[in-house]
Amino acid sequence: MKKHNISDMLIYIISAEVIGAVSALLSGGFSDFFDKYQEPPLLPPAWLFPVVWTILYAVMGYSAYLIHNSDADPVQKKNSLTIYWVQLALNFSWSIVFFRFEALWAAFAVIMALWVMIIAMIASFRKISPAAAYMNIPYLIWVTFAAYLNLATALINR
Repeated sequence: MKKHNISDMLIYIISAEVIGAVSALLSGGFSDFFDKYQEPPLLPPAWLFPVVWTILYAVMGYSAYLIHNSDADPVQKKNSLTIYWVQLALNFSWSIVFFRFEALWAAFAVIMALWVMIIAMIASFRKISPAAAYMNIPYLIWVTFAAYLNLATALINR
């Protein structure tokens, strides 16, 4: 691995955080959402979501930085980082589709595509940096839980 480049690391982490923050802003009020819809079982308290997402975005950004900063083949790095950016774009769009547009089934399709892309990202990252791959497992678990919440919300509010 190359010598750490703090500015590159910060660019990856901050870009992930900004993408998450902009998505949250464009999504509208999370607290108002469940005033209109019946809550699914196991819905955590609202304060937990921004805490978890802030941590996960930072970890995602850092893991992408590890790939960017690796000594891997440039084509392999480019392919892995393309998967990273695609999953981040899906992540960005999910909350907007779910909360802003209240398109629960369309949001479920988006989150399932996101889930597949996270698995692809982990597999791709693992070939370059197992640490970068494994640090995204909590993200996969959280998105799996979010997919459950999305599906449960869609089913109980038909």
